[in-house]
Amino acid sequence: LGTALGQALLPQAAAHPGLSGIRPLWPGIEAYAARMVLAHAAEQSIDARYYIWQRDSTGLSLLQELKAASDRGVRVRLLVDDNGTPDLDAELAALNTLPSFEVRVFNPFSLRRPRALSYPLDFPRINRRMHNKSFTVDGVATIVGGRNIGDIYFARDTEVQYSDFDVLATGAVVAGVADDFDAYWNAASAYPHDLLVTPPSDLAALDAAFAQAQADPDTEAYALAVSDSRLVRELLAKTLDLDWVPVTLLSDDPRKALGEAPAGTLLATALGPLLGQARQSVDVISAYFVPGREGTERLAFAARQGLRVRILTNSLDATDVLPVHAAYGKYRQPLLSAGVEIYELRRTPRTEAEREALGLLGSSGASLHAKVFAIDRRAIFVGSFNFDPRSIWLNCEMGFWIESPSLAAAITDALDRGAGGATWEVGLDPDGALTWTGKDT
Repeated sequence: LGTALGQALLPQAAAHPGLSGIRPLWPGIEAYAARMVLAHAAEQSIDARYYIWQRDSTGLSLLQELKAASDRGVRVRLLVDDNGTPDLDAELAALNTLPSFEVRVFNPFSLRRPRALSYPLDFPRINRRMHNKSFTVDGVATIVGGRNIGDIYFARDTEVQYSDFDVLATGAVVAGVADDFDAYWNAASAYPHDLLVTPPSDLAALDAAFAQAQADPDTEAYALAVSDSRLVRELLAKTLDLDWVPVTLLSDDPRKALGEAPAGTLLATALGPLLGQARQSVDVISAYFVPGREGTERLAFAARQGLRVRILTNSLDATDVLPVHAAYGKYRQPLLSAGVEIYELRRTPRTEAEREALGLLGSSGASLHAKVFAIDRRAIFVGSFNFDPRSIWLNCEMGFWIESPSLAAAITDALDRGAGGATWEVGLDPDGALTWTGKDT
Protein backbone atom coordinates (compact mmCIF):
# COMPACT_ATOMS: atom_id res chain seq x y z
CA LEU A 1 0.00 0.00 0.00
CA GLY A 2 3.04 2.25 -0.19
CA THR A 3 2.09 3.89 -3.51
CA ALA A 4 -1.00 5.58 -4.86
CA LEU A 5 -1.54 2.69 -7.27
CA GLY A 6 -1.15 0.26 -4.41
CA GLN A 7 -3.68 2.13 -2.30
CA ALA A 8 -6.12 2.14 -5.21
CA LEU A 9 -5.73 -1.47 -6.31
CA LEU A 10 -4.38 -3.67 -3.53
CA PRO A 11 -7.48 -3.50 -1.28
CA GLN A 12 -9.54 -4.78 -4.20
CA ALA A 13 -7.03 -7.58 -4.75
CA ALA A 14 -7.18 -8.50 -1.05
CA ALA A 15 -10.95 -8.77 -1.38
CA HIS A 16 -10.49 -11.24 -4.27
CA PRO A 17 -7.73 -13.60 -3.09
CA GLY A 18 -6.16 -15.69 -5.85
CA LEU A 19 -7.98 -13.76 -8.57
CA SER A 20 -6.92 -11.02 -10.95
CA GLY A 21 -8.80 -7.89 -11.95
CA ILE A 22 -9.01 -7.51 -15.73
CA ARG A 23 -9.91 -4.49 -17.85
CA PRO A 24 -9.92 -5.09 -21.64
CA LEU A 25 -8.17 -2.50 -23.81
CA TRP A 26 -9.63 -2.77 -27.30
CA PRO A 27 -9.54 0.83 -28.63
CA GLY A 28 -6.03 2.04 -29.38
CA ILE A 29 -6.73 5.33 -27.61
CA GLU A 30 -7.48 3.50 -24.34
CA ALA A 31 -4.45 1.23 -24.69
CA TYR A 32 -2.20 4.28 -25.01
CA ALA A 33 -3.96 6.11 -22.20
CA ALA A 34 -3.52 3.14 -19.86
CA ARG A 35 0.24 3.09 -20.37
CA MET A 36 0.59 6.84 -19.98
CA VAL A 37 -1.57 6.97 -16.85
CA LEU A 38 0.32 4.10 -15.22
CA ALA A 39 3.71 5.62 -16.08
CA HIS A 40 2.59 9.01 -14.76
CA ALA A 41 1.40 7.41 -11.51
CA ALA A 42 4.51 5.25 -10.98
CA GLU A 43 6.33 5.82 -7.69
CA GLN A 44 8.63 2.81 -7.37
CA SER A 45 9.19 0.87 -10.60
CA ILE A 46 8.36 0.51 -14.28
CA ASP A 47 9.33 -2.71 -16.09
CA ALA A 48 8.57 -2.56 -19.83
CA ARG A 49 9.49 -5.05 -22.57
CA TYR A 50 8.52 -4.88 -26.22
CA TYR A 51 9.35 -6.37 -29.57
CA ILE A 52 8.82 -3.07 -31.41
CA TRP A 53 9.17 0.46 -30.06
CA GLN A 54 8.75 2.97 -32.87
CA ARG A 55 10.38 6.38 -33.06
CA ASP A 56 7.16 8.30 -33.69
CA SER A 57 4.74 10.51 -31.77
CA THR A 58 3.38 7.95 -29.31
CA GLY A 59 6.68 6.07 -29.05
CA LEU A 60 8.64 9.19 -28.16
CA SER A 61 5.89 10.54 -25.89
CA LEU A 62 5.84 7.32 -23.88
CA LEU A 63 9.65 7.38 -23.62
CA GLN A 64 9.34 10.95 -22.37
CA GLU A 65 6.90 9.78 -19.69
CA LEU A 66 9.34 7.03 -18.68
CA LYS A 67 12.12 9.61 -18.45
CA ALA A 68 9.93 11.82 -16.26
CA ALA A 69 9.32 8.86 -13.97
CA SER A 70 13.05 8.19 -13.82
CA ASP A 71 13.72 11.86 -13.04
CA ARG A 72 11.53 11.61 -9.95
CA GLY A 73 13.38 8.51 -8.74
CA VAL A 74 11.34 5.66 -10.20
CA ARG A 75 13.45 2.66 -11.23
CA VAL A 76 12.80 2.16 -14.94
CA ARG A 77 13.92 -0.99 -16.74
CA LEU A 78 13.32 -1.16 -20.47
CA LEU A 79 13.95 -4.41 -22.36
CA VAL A 80 13.59 -4.22 -26.13
CA ASP A 81 14.18 -6.67 -28.94
CA ASP A 82 16.97 -5.52 -31.22
CA ASN A 83 14.97 -6.23 -34.37
CA GLY A 84 12.18 -3.83 -33.44
CA THR A 85 14.16 -0.72 -32.46
CA PRO A 86 16.44 0.07 -35.44
CA ASP A 87 16.01 3.87 -35.14
CA LEU A 88 16.19 4.28 -31.37
CA ASP A 89 19.84 3.67 -30.48
CA ALA A 90 20.55 7.37 -29.82
CA GLU A 91 17.49 7.84 -27.62
CA LEU A 92 18.05 4.61 -25.71
CA ALA A 93 21.72 5.47 -25.16
CA ALA A 94 20.73 8.83 -23.68
CA LEU A 95 18.11 7.32 -21.41
CA ASN A 96 20.59 4.68 -20.27
CA THR A 97 22.80 7.38 -18.75
CA LEU A 98 20.11 8.44 -16.26
CA PRO A 99 20.73 7.20 -12.69
CA SER A 100 17.53 5.15 -12.38
CA PHE A 101 16.95 4.23 -16.05
CA GLU A 102 18.47 1.05 -17.50
CA VAL A 103 18.08 -0.31 -21.02
CA ARG A 104 18.84 -3.85 -22.14
CA VAL A 105 18.62 -5.31 -25.62
CA PHE A 106 17.40 -8.84 -26.29
CA ASN A 107 19.23 -11.00 -28.82
CA PRO A 108 21.26 -8.15 -30.38
CA PHE A 109 22.52 -8.15 -33.94
CA SER A 110 26.25 -8.58 -34.38
CA LEU A 111 26.41 -5.49 -36.62
CA ARG A 112 24.58 -2.27 -35.73
CA ARG A 113 24.38 -0.76 -39.25
CA PRO A 114 23.02 -2.23 -41.38
CA ARG A 115 21.71 -4.86 -38.98
CA ALA A 116 20.46 -7.09 -41.79
CA LEU A 117 24.06 -8.03 -42.61
CA SER A 118 24.09 -10.01 -39.36
CA TYR A 119 21.66 -12.58 -40.78
CA PRO A 120 24.14 -14.52 -42.96
CA LEU A 121 26.69 -14.41 -40.13
CA ASP A 122 24.46 -15.77 -37.36
CA PHE A 123 21.09 -16.74 -38.86
CA PRO A 124 19.99 -19.52 -36.43
CA ARG A 125 20.21 -17.13 -33.47
CA ILE A 126 19.16 -13.89 -35.17
CA ASN A 127 16.05 -15.57 -36.59
CA ARG A 128 14.71 -15.99 -33.02
CA ARG A 129 13.18 -12.86 -31.50
CA MET A 130 11.64 -11.71 -28.21
CA HIS A 131 8.04 -11.04 -29.24
CA ASN A 132 6.80 -10.52 -25.65
CA LYS A 133 4.90 -7.40 -24.60
CA SER A 134 4.35 -6.29 -20.99
CA PHE A 135 4.21 -3.02 -19.06
CA THR A 136 4.29 -3.39 -15.26
CA VAL A 137 4.16 -0.53 -12.76
CA ASP A 138 4.92 -0.53 -9.00
CA GLY A 139 4.37 -4.29 -8.94
CA VAL A 140 0.59 -3.83 -8.76
CA ALA A 141 -0.61 -3.30 -12.35
CA THR A 142 0.44 -4.66 -15.73
CA ILE A 143 -0.62 -4.50 -19.38
CA VAL A 144 -0.22 -7.64 -21.51
CA GLY A 145 -1.44 -8.36 -25.03
CA GLY A 146 -0.67 -7.96 -28.71
CA ARG A 147 0.34 -4.30 -28.95
CA ASN A 148 3.83 -3.00 -29.52
CA ILE A 149 4.57 0.71 -29.02
CA GLY A 150 3.92 3.12 -31.88
CA ASP A 151 1.32 5.25 -33.64
CA ILE A 152 -0.01 2.38 -35.72
CA TYR A 153 -0.97 0.45 -32.56
CA PHE A 154 -2.67 3.35 -30.75
CA ALA A 155 -5.07 4.79 -33.35
CA ARG A 156 -2.60 7.63 -33.97
CA ASP A 157 -1.47 6.86 -37.53
CA THR A 158 -3.49 8.68 -40.19
CA GLU A 159 -2.94 6.15 -42.99
CA VAL A 160 -3.18 2.63 -41.52
CA GLN A 161 -4.01 1.38 -38.04
CA TYR A 162 -3.82 -2.00 -36.39
CA SER A 163 -6.90 -3.50 -34.82
CA ASP A 164 -5.33 -4.92 -31.67
CA PHE A 165 -6.16 -6.06 -28.16
CA ASP A 166 -4.55 -6.19 -24.75
CA VAL A 167 -5.66 -6.10 -21.11
CA LEU A 168 -4.89 -4.14 -17.97
CA ALA A 169 -4.48 -6.51 -15.05
CA THR A 170 -4.02 -6.26 -11.29
CA GLY A 171 -4.13 -8.80 -8.50
CA ALA A 172 -2.64 -12.27 -8.32
CA VAL A 173 -1.18 -12.52 -11.83
CA VAL A 174 1.00 -9.40 -11.56
CA ALA A 175 3.65 -11.12 -9.41
CA GLY A 176 4.04 -13.78 -12.09
CA VAL A 177 4.55 -11.15 -14.79
CA ALA A 178 7.16 -9.42 -12.60
CA ASP A 179 9.04 -12.70 -12.08
CA ASP A 180 8.85 -13.45 -15.79
CA PHE A 181 10.26 -10.01 -16.62
CA ASP A 182 13.16 -10.67 -14.24
CA ALA A 183 13.85 -13.98 -15.99
CA TYR A 184 14.08 -12.22 -19.36
CA TRP A 185 16.02 -9.26 -17.93
CA ASN A 186 18.66 -11.62 -16.53
CA ALA A 187 18.63 -14.03 -19.48
CA ALA A 188 21.79 -14.83 -21.40
CA SER A 189 20.24 -13.13 -24.45
CA ALA A 190 19.73 -9.76 -22.70
CA TYR A 191 22.65 -7.33 -23.10
CA PRO A 192 23.16 -3.88 -21.54
CA HIS A 193 22.59 -1.31 -24.24
CA ASP A 194 25.87 0.48 -23.49
CA LEU A 195 27.82 -2.64 -24.49
CA LEU A 196 26.38 -2.36 -27.99
CA VAL A 197 26.31 1.38 -28.68
CA THR A 198 29.56 3.31 -28.29
CA PRO A 199 28.67 6.85 -29.48
CA PRO A 200 28.24 9.31 -26.58
CA SER A 201 24.67 9.87 -25.52
CA ASP A 202 23.12 13.27 -26.02
CA LEU A 203 20.40 14.27 -23.55
CA ALA A 204 19.89 17.59 -25.33
CA ALA A 205 19.15 15.75 -28.59
CA LEU A 206 16.78 13.47 -26.67
CA ASP A 207 14.84 16.45 -25.33
CA ALA A 208 14.77 17.92 -28.85
CA ALA A 209 13.28 14.68 -30.18
CA PHE A 210 10.62 14.80 -27.46
CA ALA A 211 9.83 18.41 -28.30
CA GLN A 212 9.51 17.56 -31.98
CA ALA A 213 7.01 14.82 -31.18
CA GLN A 214 4.96 17.25 -29.10
CA ALA A 215 5.05 19.81 -31.92
CA ASP A 216 3.24 17.47 -34.31
CA PRO A 217 0.11 19.34 -35.46
CA ASP A 218 -2.14 16.40 -34.58
CA THR A 219 -0.74 15.97 -31.06
CA GLU A 220 -3.22 18.31 -29.34
CA ALA A 221 -6.28 16.67 -30.90
CA TYR A 222 -4.98 13.23 -30.05
CA ALA A 223 -4.21 14.27 -26.46
CA LEU A 224 -7.77 15.56 -26.08
CA ALA A 225 -9.12 12.24 -27.38
CA VAL A 226 -6.93 10.36 -24.90
CA SER A 227 -8.05 12.52 -21.97
CA ASP A 228 -11.68 11.99 -22.99
CA SER A 229 -11.34 8.23 -23.33
CA ARG A 230 -13.63 6.06 -21.28
CA LEU A 231 -10.71 4.57 -19.37
CA VAL A 232 -9.40 7.97 -18.25
CA ARG A 233 -12.90 9.12 -17.27
CA GLU A 234 -13.35 6.00 -15.15
CA LEU A 235 -9.95 6.42 -13.52
CA LEU A 236 -10.65 10.06 -12.65
CA ALA A 237 -14.06 9.16 -11.24
CA LYS A 238 -12.58 6.14 -9.41
CA THR A 239 -15.17 3.92 -11.05
CA LEU A 240 -12.80 1.63 -12.99
CA ASP A 241 -14.69 -1.62 -13.49
CA LEU A 242 -12.54 -4.75 -13.17
CA ASP A 243 -13.55 -8.34 -13.85
CA TRP A 244 -12.11 -10.45 -10.99
CA VAL A 245 -11.42 -13.88 -12.45
CA PRO A 246 -8.78 -16.67 -12.51
CA VAL A 247 -5.88 -15.66 -14.77
CA THR A 248 -2.84 -17.77 -15.66
CA LEU A 249 0.35 -16.38 -17.17
CA LEU A 250 1.75 -18.46 -20.02
CA SER A 251 5.27 -17.57 -21.15
CA ASP A 252 8.13 -19.18 -23.01
CA ASP A 253 11.37 -19.84 -21.19
CA PRO A 254 13.79 -17.12 -22.41
CA ARG A 255 16.27 -19.85 -23.33
CA LYS A 256 14.03 -20.46 -26.34
CA ALA A 257 15.90 -17.56 -27.97
CA LEU A 258 19.03 -19.73 -27.98
CA GLY A 259 17.19 -22.90 -28.98
CA GLU A 260 17.82 -24.26 -25.49
CA ALA A 261 14.38 -24.14 -23.84
CA PRO A 262 13.84 -27.27 -21.70
CA ALA A 263 11.26 -29.75 -22.94
CA GLY A 264 7.74 -28.87 -21.91
CA THR A 265 8.40 -25.17 -21.29
CA LEU A 266 7.00 -23.77 -24.54
CA LEU A 267 3.89 -21.63 -24.33
CA ALA A 268 2.31 -23.63 -27.14
CA THR A 269 2.70 -26.81 -25.08
CA ALA A 270 0.47 -25.35 -22.37
CA LEU A 271 -1.93 -23.56 -24.70
CA GLY A 272 -2.86 -26.62 -26.78
CA PRO A 273 -4.62 -28.52 -23.96
CA LEU A 274 -6.44 -25.35 -22.84
CA LEU A 275 -7.88 -24.80 -26.31
CA GLY A 276 -8.63 -28.54 -26.39
CA GLN A 277 -11.10 -28.03 -23.53
CA ALA A 278 -13.59 -26.46 -25.94
CA ARG A 279 -16.92 -28.25 -26.20
CA GLN A 280 -19.05 -25.75 -28.09
CA SER A 281 -16.97 -23.17 -29.94
CA VAL A 282 -13.47 -22.02 -30.79
CA ASP A 283 -12.87 -18.49 -32.04
CA VAL A 284 -9.39 -17.65 -33.31
CA ILE A 285 -8.36 -14.05 -34.03
CA SER A 286 -4.82 -14.06 -35.36
CA ALA A 287 -3.14 -11.45 -37.53
CA TYR A 288 -0.68 -14.02 -38.86
CA PHE A 289 -2.49 -17.33 -39.19
CA VAL A 290 -0.48 -20.28 -40.52
CA PRO A 291 -1.92 -23.35 -38.77
CA GLY A 292 0.36 -25.93 -40.39
CA ARG A 293 -0.69 -29.51 -40.91
CA GLU A 294 -1.19 -30.35 -37.23
CA GLY A 295 -3.10 -27.15 -36.44
CA THR A 296 -5.29 -27.63 -39.49
CA GLU A 297 -6.07 -31.19 -38.45
CA ARG A 298 -7.00 -30.12 -34.91
CA LEU A 299 -9.28 -27.31 -36.04
CA ALA A 300 -10.88 -29.50 -38.72
CA PHE A 301 -11.43 -32.31 -36.20
CA ALA A 302 -13.13 -29.89 -33.79
CA ALA A 303 -15.44 -28.66 -36.55
CA ARG A 304 -16.31 -32.21 -37.58
CA GLN A 305 -17.19 -32.97 -33.96
CA GLY A 306 -19.85 -30.28 -34.09
CA LEU A 307 -17.98 -27.34 -32.56
CA ARG A 308 -18.38 -23.97 -34.19
CA VAL A 309 -14.85 -23.01 -35.26
CA ARG A 310 -14.24 -19.52 -36.61
CA ILE A 311 -11.04 -17.88 -37.81
CA LEU A 312 -10.48 -14.15 -38.30
CA THR A 313 -7.26 -13.10 -40.00
CA ASN A 314 -6.08 -10.49 -42.49
CA SER A 315 -7.15 -10.41 -46.11
CA LEU A 316 -4.55 -10.03 -48.83
CA ASP A 317 -5.05 -6.26 -49.02
CA ALA A 318 -5.01 -5.81 -45.21
CA THR A 319 -1.95 -7.87 -44.33
CA ASP A 320 1.42 -6.25 -43.76
CA VAL A 321 3.39 -9.47 -44.29
CA LEU A 322 2.66 -10.96 -47.71
CA PRO A 323 4.78 -14.14 -47.29
CA VAL A 324 2.75 -15.08 -44.20
CA HIS A 325 -0.50 -14.58 -46.08
CA ALA A 326 0.81 -16.75 -48.91
CA ALA A 327 1.71 -19.49 -46.43
CA TYR A 328 -1.76 -19.30 -44.87
CA GLY A 329 -3.51 -19.54 -48.24
CA LYS A 330 -2.91 -23.24 -48.76
CA TYR A 331 -4.80 -24.16 -45.58
CA ARG A 332 -8.08 -22.41 -46.44
CA GLN A 333 -9.62 -25.16 -48.54
CA PRO A 334 -9.06 -28.06 -46.11
CA LEU A 335 -10.36 -25.96 -43.22
CA LEU A 336 -13.44 -24.84 -45.12
CA SER A 337 -14.12 -28.38 -46.32
CA ALA A 338 -14.23 -29.51 -42.68
CA GLY A 339 -16.76 -26.82 -41.74
CA VAL A 340 -14.43 -24.20 -40.27
CA GLU A 341 -15.64 -20.63 -40.87
CA ILE A 342 -13.00 -18.20 -42.15
CA TYR A 343 -13.26 -14.43 -42.20
CA GLU A 344 -10.66 -12.00 -43.53
CA LEU A 345 -10.45 -8.39 -42.42
CA ARG A 346 -11.04 -5.79 -45.11
CA ARG A 347 -8.47 -3.05 -45.40
CA THR A 348 -11.26 -0.45 -45.44
CA PRO A 349 -14.24 -1.15 -43.13
CA ARG A 350 -17.39 0.38 -44.59
CA THR A 351 -18.87 2.29 -41.65
CA GLU A 352 -17.77 4.22 -38.57
CA ALA A 353 -19.58 1.64 -36.40
CA GLU A 354 -17.42 -1.10 -37.90
CA ARG A 355 -14.29 0.99 -37.36
CA GLU A 356 -15.27 1.59 -33.74
CA ALA A 357 -15.84 -2.13 -33.20
CA LEU A 358 -12.29 -2.73 -34.41
CA GLY A 359 -10.89 -0.08 -32.04
CA LEU A 360 -9.86 2.26 -34.88
CA LEU A 361 -9.93 6.02 -35.15
CA GLY A 362 -9.29 8.48 -37.93
CA SER A 363 -7.27 6.53 -40.52
CA SER A 364 -8.08 5.27 -43.98
CA GLY A 365 -6.83 1.69 -43.68
CA ALA A 366 -7.05 -1.20 -41.22
CA SER A 367 -4.89 -4.23 -40.52
CA LEU A 368 -5.47 -6.91 -37.91
CA HIS A 369 -2.74 -7.33 -35.28
CA ALA A 370 -4.64 -8.92 -32.37
CA LYS A 371 -3.90 -12.42 -31.09
CA VAL A 372 -6.93 -13.74 -29.19
CA PHE A 373 -8.43 -17.21 -28.84
CA ALA A 374 -11.82 -17.78 -27.14
CA ILE A 375 -13.58 -21.01 -26.22
CA ASP A 376 -17.19 -21.73 -25.28
CA ARG A 377 -17.90 -18.09 -24.33
CA ARG A 378 -16.04 -19.07 -21.15
CA ALA A 379 -12.30 -18.31 -21.43
CA ILE A 380 -9.83 -16.53 -23.68
CA PHE A 381 -6.13 -16.34 -24.39
CA VAL A 382 -4.68 -12.92 -25.17
CA GLY A 383 -1.03 -12.20 -25.74
CA SER A 384 1.76 -11.95 -28.27
CA PHE A 385 1.32 -15.47 -29.66
CA ASN A 386 0.19 -15.84 -33.27
CA PHE A 387 -1.25 -19.08 -34.60
CA ASP A 388 1.84 -19.81 -36.70
CA PRO A 389 5.06 -21.87 -36.60
CA ARG A 390 7.25 -18.86 -35.76
CA SER A 391 5.36 -18.24 -32.53
CA ILE A 392 5.39 -21.94 -31.69
CA TRP A 393 9.04 -22.74 -32.33
CA LEU A 394 11.17 -19.61 -32.78
CA ASN A 395 10.00 -16.43 -31.09
CA CYS A 396 9.67 -15.97 -27.35
CA GLU A 397 6.00 -15.32 -26.56
CA MET A 398 3.73 -14.66 -23.60
CA GLY A 399 0.07 -14.11 -22.73
CA PHE A 400 -2.79 -14.62 -20.29
CA TRP A 401 -5.31 -17.43 -20.09
CA ILE A 402 -8.34 -15.62 -18.66
CA GLU A 403 -11.34 -17.58 -17.36
CA SER A 404 -13.89 -14.83 -17.85
CA PRO A 405 -17.29 -15.61 -19.41
CA SER A 406 -18.04 -11.91 -19.87
CA LEU A 407 -14.76 -11.22 -21.69
CA ALA A 408 -15.04 -14.38 -23.79
CA ALA A 409 -18.58 -13.42 -24.75
CA ALA A 410 -17.40 -9.91 -25.67
CA ILE A 411 -14.72 -11.35 -27.97
CA THR A 412 -17.22 -13.70 -29.60
CA ASP A 413 -19.75 -10.89 -29.98
CA ALA A 414 -17.08 -8.66 -31.52
CA LEU A 415 -16.37 -11.40 -34.04
CA ASP A 416 -20.10 -11.60 -34.76
CA ARG A 417 -20.17 -7.87 -35.50
CA GLY A 418 -16.92 -7.96 -37.44
CA ALA A 419 -18.22 -10.78 -39.63
CA GLY A 420 -20.35 -8.21 -41.44
CA GLY A 421 -19.12 -5.31 -43.48
CA ALA A 422 -15.68 -5.26 -41.81
CA THR A 423 -14.70 -8.65 -43.22
CA TRP A 424 -14.95 -10.95 -46.17
CA GLU A 425 -16.38 -14.39 -45.52
CA VAL A 426 -14.32 -17.01 -47.34
CA GLY A 427 -16.23 -19.96 -48.77
CA LEU A 428 -16.21 -22.68 -51.41
CA ASP A 429 -18.32 -22.78 -54.54
CA PRO A 430 -19.83 -26.06 -55.83
CA ASP A 431 -16.61 -26.81 -57.69
CA GLY A 432 -14.46 -26.31 -54.58
CA ALA A 433 -13.03 -22.94 -55.63
CA LEU A 434 -12.59 -20.19 -53.06
CA THR A 435 -15.14 -17.36 -52.86
CA TRP A 436 -15.18 -14.09 -50.90
CA THR A 437 -18.50 -12.52 -49.95
CA GLY A 438 -19.53 -9.57 -47.81
CA LYS A 439 -22.67 -7.67 -46.92
CA ASP A 440 -22.24 -5.42 -49.93
CA THR A 441 -21.65 -8.19 -52.49
